[in-house]
Amino acid sequence: MTFKIHEAVAILSRTPIIISALLDGISDEWLMNDEGENTWSPYEILGHLIHGEKTDWIPRATIILSEKADKTFIPFDRFAQLNEQNKKPIHDLIDHFKALRKENLQTLHSFNLDAQDLLKKGIHPELGSVNLTQLLSTWVVHDLGHLSQMTRVMAKQYKNEVGVWHAYLGILQS
Repeated sequence: MTFKIHEAVAILSRTPIIISALLDGISDEWLMNDEGENTWSPYEILGHLIHGEKTDWIPRATIILSEKADKTFIPFDRFAQLNEQNKKPIHDLIDHFKALRKENLQTLHSFNLDAQDLLKKGIHPELGSVNLTQLLSTWVVHDLGHLSQMTRVMAKQYKNEVGVWHAYLGILQS
């Protein structure tokens, strides 16, 4: 599949809805458990997505589209959500994520991107030169990866309880 902005937005606009349906109203046991040391819970994954909405996708797209000579991105702290001391209710985090995503998609729409814009480049501090298509494609895949991660983490909470069906449940094999 070749990148198309409307196809990307179709996924990006659904992520908050999926997260809300999956996490809103469930127990802390589902929300706070992870897969073990150095892994994230669904709650922490949502915190990571919120941090990305604030500091990653649209800020980096803005740098790429700017007229500035230096198009180097500010490094993204992939673990910033782990430093948060506030434990907000999940519903508040979901609402915050929904609002940020809505605002970011409105900003993306306001860019009125054309084929030339999608080829414009910025500088990732670790990866080097990247274009806007790559950034926006990564945003989509990042969402899908973390949705998968959330469901995998949740599924593994019952890995012992499924008994002999473990062999048929690929999500428990990873």
